Amino acid sequence: MNNSIFKLENVIQNYVWGSQTAITELFGIDNPEQVPQAEIWMGTHPNGCSKLAHTGMLLSDFIQSDPANVLGDYTVERFGDLPFLFKVLSAEKPLSIQVHPSREKAIEGYQKENLQGLQLTDSSRNYKDDNHKPELVYALTFYKAMNGFRTIEEIVSLFDQAKVETLRLDLEKLILQPTSTGLKAFFDVVMNLSAERKQRALAELLQAVDQPAKTAKAREAFELIKEFRQDYRDDIGLFSPLLLNIVELEPGEAMFLHAETPHAYVKGTGLEIMANSDNVLRAGLTPKHMDIAELIANTNFISTDRDKLILKPFNIENKTAYPIPVEDFSFEIVNVETTERQQYVRSAEILFCIEGNCAIRHGSDVVTVAAGESVFVCNSTKVYEYFGEGRLARAFN
Repeated sequence: MNNSIFKLENVIQNYVWGSQTAITELFGIDNPEQVPQAEIWMGTHPNGCSKLAHTGMLLSDFIQSDPANVLGDYTVERFGDLPFLFKVLSAEKPLSIQVHPSREKAIEGYQKENLQGLQLTDSSRNYKDDNHKPELVYALTFYKAMNGFRTIEEIVSLFDQAKVETLRLDLEKLILQPTSTGLKAFFDVVMNLSAERKQRALAELLQAVDQPAKTAKAREAFELIKEFRQDYRDDIGLFSPLLLNIVELEPGEAMFLHAETPHAYVKGTGLEIMANSDNVLRAGLTPKHMDIAELIANTNFISTDRDKLILKPFNIENKTAYPIPVEDFSFEIVNVETTERQQYVRSAEILFCIEGNCAIRHGSDVVTVAAGESVFVCNSTKVYEYFGEGRLARAFN
């Protein structure tokens, strides 16, 4: 292998919830047809595989041509392929509320649906592969999301203020059993409301959110419900701001999203890195397939302290690294200066230029990237130099 660093050509996904302007404003990527530009994918996922810019070769084909040199022996033995998918995500409208299964349950569910004869393209399929899908999101702009269950005390208070009388008896049961089991039972009731009870409960909720809220947390939740109802007036996901933590990230902040934890991205642009999986169990704010029984079986009913959701990074010289509790990926922000620096390589890497202009050099090969562009670095590189003026996001494992 002569070269080991390559500029990438990446796929832009035009999902309806994407922003028409943010990616152009941040990275100067043209959007002449003014379509939603929801995500830029960097990796080998078959639904949006990157290419080597100079040859047009699919990154997946390039990796398979020499996996040991491209990925490194450890990655080949441990994962068999590039273990992460790296994205720019730009949401103008909320994404569906989602839960991703653990690796064990993904293996079990994938095998079960294969035995049932469900095609991978079947809309009722829950498991597209046998992998988990932990995620990290790093905010490039102000970024709003929901992540994990609120404390039971908060949930009770918010439903109380929302005056959802249809669920009064169920809420009283939760008050009497303020545990993981009680939360699971309450969530089960909400998600499985009959058509008549659901209609009545949503009508009560939507009437309440137009009244003044008593607390700051209720005000925040009610405002989000009013946003959601513009597109999802009859959706059970309208209850989600009462159940889930609302998280606001400032640019440069990041949070981790664990398997079996309900979450949704609401608005903003960020970088997202995840295990290479497409397993999604939906819980609302979507017209797509929802398997409530499977969702509940894959949800961990534990309250999460909102203040602990934002990761505490650590700085090493010119880098900011984020603690990640899985082996599939690592993530760093690198401040690039005119003074040349070295980076030792332990796996394949994808470097994304957040801003400025940066150069990556290995031997006599130099690849330059501007904001919005990315570079693939093979494991065989062992060490490379970088210089310029800007910031790089570094994805590796």
